[in-house]
Amino acid sequence: MPTVKAYAAPSAAAPLAPWTVERREPGERDVVLDVLFCGVCHSDIHQARDEWGGALFPMVPGHEIVGRVTRVGARVTGFKPGDLAGVGCMVDSCRTCPPCRGHLEQFCQQGVAWSYNSTEMDRQRRTYGGYSKQYVCDEAFTLRVSPTLDLVGAAPLLCAGITTWSPLRHWKVGKGSRVGVVGLGGLGHMAVKLAAALGAEVTMLSTSAAKEADARRLGAHEFGLTSDKATFKRLAGRFDLIVDTISAPHDYNAYLGMVAVDGTMVLLGVPPAPTPVHAFSLVGGRKSLAGSLIGGIQETQELLDFCAEKKIVADVEVIPMAQINAAYERMMKGDVRYRFSIDLATL
Repeated sequence: MPTVKAYAAPSAAAPLAPWTVERREPGERDVVLDVLFCGVCHSDIHQARDEWGGALFPMVPGHEIVGRVTRVGARVTGFKPGDLAGVGCMVDSCRTCPPCRGHLEQFCQQGVAWSYNSTEMDRQRRTYGGYSKQYVCDEAFTLRVSPTLDLVGAAPLLCAGITTWSPLRHWKVGKGSRVGVVGLGGLGHMAVKLAAALGAEVTMLSTSAAKEADARRLGAHEFGLTSDKATFKRLAGRFDLIVDTISAPHDYNAYLGMVAVDGTMVLLGVPPAPTPVHAFSLVGGRKSLAGSLIGGIQETQELLDFCAEKKIVADVEVIPMAQINAAYERMMKGDVRYRFSIDLATL
């Protein structure tokens, strides 16, 4: 098996450090990528520090991967050497359960094979992520990346992008829709860009007045300062869809008050503890409180094609691989606008 350079967390308490990972020999349906850029997701920190439990060490994080195809298996038809391609959060699923047949592989009833900190569908071979020089993935879970996209900013589309795109599409956001986005971070800034590009009227909802200028630059039409209680009264019943990207504890009931009759608030962020929701927050307007998790492969390809057409990428700060531990600390402090993207040429 080929051995490639990588960065790994040797344990939950140790910083990431240089390591080597064994990649499988490509099969007849596999695509081999030389990784060019890999985005840094907040979930990388959670998993590298075993904050969610069940971590497998040593761990190579990274599920926002873009690269160039160097080799393909004999039965691969959609890629050839030299093509640009991407790998997101998933690398396989059972492909036979109802969600998989409905292009919702992220909800596979047999359990998804994740891009790292997981096993392949045989439940034997470990998966290692994109903080590495090479990645091998089944063609069915490899995405086409347009050469018109700026690759360094395209990498985060494979998680931050699809995580926000999926609910926007599911709830049919378009011209005339009124969308509120809670939190201007890695997810929030993509939600603003994508909702605006779909034709929605977008309002950024943030506790920080300092975020207003950036929110408007990204495409927000209005700004609501949620540290001011008057904002909740002013925007009561306003939104058809609220996209909540916050993982810190906050009052869902207050935000549900801004949802219109028959509207929905969808949760993308996952606070560390359960959040109480009063029935009156929902029954008073036939409102829905929902959740969403990335998107299927077909939907992710749709996102990449849309972003190529609209020239949309994430706002990123490019870092060398050796700065990953410092980047983690900065992310914990909210010190990034709005995603880190690792240049794997520096590994």
